[in-house]
Amino acid sequence: MDDTGPEITAEQFRAQTSAILTSVGEVIDGKPDAVRSALACLLAEGHLLIEDVPGVGKTMLARAIAASIDATVRRIQFTPDLLPGDVTGVSVYNPVEREFEFKPGAVFAQIVIADEINRSSPKTQSALLEAMEEGQVTVDGRTHPLPDPFLVVATQNPLEMEGTYALPEAQRDRFMMRISMGYPDAAAEALMLRQRDSVNPLAAITPVADAGAIRRLIGFARAVHVSSAVEEYAVALSQATRADPNLHLGASPRATLQLVRAAKVWAALDGREFVIPDDLTELLVPVFAHRLLPARGVHRAGAQPVEAALGQIVDRVRVPLAARF
Repeated sequence: MDDTGPEITAEQFRAQTSAILTSVGEVIDGKPDAVRSALACLLAEGHLLIEDVPGVGKTMLARAIAASIDATVRRIQFTPDLLPGDVTGVSVYNPVEREFEFKPGAVFAQIVIADEINRSSPKTQSALLEAMEEGQVTVDGRTHPLPDPFLVVATQNPLEMEGTYALPEAQRDRFMMRISMGYPDAAAEALMLRQRDSVNPLAAITPVADAGAIRRLIGFARAVHVSSAVEEYAVALSQATRADPNLHLGASPRATLQLVRAAKVWAALDGREFVIPDDLTELLVPVFAHRLLPARGVHRAGAQPVEAALGQIVDRVRVPLAARF
């Protein structure tokens, strides 16, 4: 596809995003919400963290997204012995030219799959901070731009699993969303047994979009209207997390910005040209929960303390009137 073509229409946006959702959905059975969230992260220029127990399809989802888009893809298997230079790249001395040459690391791709990111040390995890925030890597004082678009899809196992390290707060804040796959229902699991006994579903995927098409989809989503009332509602939700006695660490300004960006894509995927408050509340947990820390000693029966606190915040923060957005 030509990257210099005209801006796309709403119909073209729906057709292209539907093709991507269908392509990924053919591999990830019975998880349309996870697939939609992953696409929203890509089009909102964010990064996705998929957290769940082993064997539920975290890496498969990341690879299905990559296979559905004709873009450069690199996979990094995070292990305890992985070094920051393996991720970002290193400068190597060239005896012929008598100067140092930069050898790009695995992060130099449009889609980077950071597999089991919390099995490497925090030092290695932090190698992604500049890349995820600024789209560049600085090594030995020289800055190297990353490809555009740039998406990190990271998978991690829950902290109670053996051999895992907690992601630093700064690293968690770089991820636009955190989602979980969950176990498939009985019908989806039975279908998986029949279809994948001898065939790899990823092998059957052909790209339905390229980097240029993704850039045009991103441009369309950026233009979705957000009224001042909805912006104020997003700020009110963020500020409520900072004042909540049940939370030790509230949402950052980056979280507020990413909530609105994700809501724009959410609205576009629903066929709307404007964001409504429901877009914000639907995305509040996947965008905010992984960034927040519960206050010490806070527990909620039947729910995670952070998710429970966010539910209470949604209940008490005033929603703008329909006439204002």
